[in-house]
Amino acid sequence: MEIKDNLLLRHFETPTEFGLLVMEYAIQERKIFLTKLNQPENLPNEYIEDFIIEVLSIAVERKFKVVPTHPKLAHFFKKNPAYKELLPPGIKL
Repeated sequence: MEIKDNLLLRHFETPTEFGLLVMEYAIQERKIFLTKLNQPENLPNEYIEDFIIEVLSIAVERKFKVVPTHPKLAHFFKKNPAYKELLPPGIKL
């Protein structure tokens, strides 16, 4: 999966056969706040989970802590405790 980091619009995006999958973010003090997930209708959850995993790998590569503010992203962290190490200290989901 190829993910483009659109710095001007501050979002990660990837094309799918259903449409464009977009995750908006904000960066503050070595933390990346994942604020919004825009997905096309009828997009399977496997695409969304793969997209989230790829975005998290970009955050690890850039040495950011991750703050998921969108409910679907917070649910992903609850469902996958292996990624909880990416949360900054004091953030509990």
